[in-house]
Amino acid sequence: MSSTTTVTETANVPITAENILRLFPDIDTSGEALEGHDEEQIRLMDEVCIVLDENDNPIGTASKKLCHLMTNIDKGLLHRAFSVFLFNDKNELLLQQRATEKITFPDMWTNTCCSHPLHVSTETGSNLPDAVLGVKRAAQRKLEHELGIKKEQVPLEDFRFLTRIHYKAPSNGQWGEHEIDYILFIKANVDLNINPNEVRATQYVSPDELKAQFQDPNLKFTPWFKLICESMLFEWWQHLDTGLEKYMNEQEIRRM
Repeated sequence: MSSTTTVTETANVPITAENILRLFPDIDTSGEALEGHDEEQIRLMDEVCIVLDENDNPIGTASKKLCHLMTNIDKGLLHRAFSVFLFNDKNELLLQQRATEKITFPDMWTNTCCSHPLHVSTETGSNLPDAVLGVKRAAQRKLEHELGIKKEQVPLEDFRFLTRIHYKAPSNGQWGEHEIDYILFIKANVDLNINPNEVRATQYVSPDELKAQFQDPNLKFTPWFKLICESMLFEWWQHLDTGLEKYMNEQEIRRM
């Protein structure tokens, strides 16, 4: 986002969609990009995401559709997201393959769950502790929606917040991501009941198995997952049971 959009300018402005139109007057609000896609996935594109400045301060709201159009991303539109990494008692990581119906990054393998906190009272936050609690609640909601994992199996207090990454990545010509992504670890044995409109397949992998999969040209992975794996995931994974605390609650945003 342009450095001209500062906290000072927006601190006293209500967090509204109208504010986004003021900050981004040439934003693309057309609906043509959704034509021909799955009806349920089109419906989910109406969800209201939290729009941010580059320092993770909420400055407005916009639909999931508006936040993921590359025309808007290229104008600086940035939103809050989270990525959950769920490990079983063998310290294997649960991966999911995104459903073919997904509008962005269909059929790609990724971490356990990737989504967005919504502009609702339980999932927003203008300071880091409140934002972390909000994304943990959003993570519970989406783990159940995508994978059928009951909230009781993933209690809020068991999620561990590590850091935030700021990245931008295209999906195809029309769609992409531009997020400040909260990284959450949780260790839990869970029961899966996957939603086939969201998830095509799942599997648990060890670090060595995941590294081998990255060498397989037939497998495609989401860009944020590859960024996290290529930077810190394997080091964090190594310290999952001992010493993870030194990686937790990082205050600085990692720029990818």
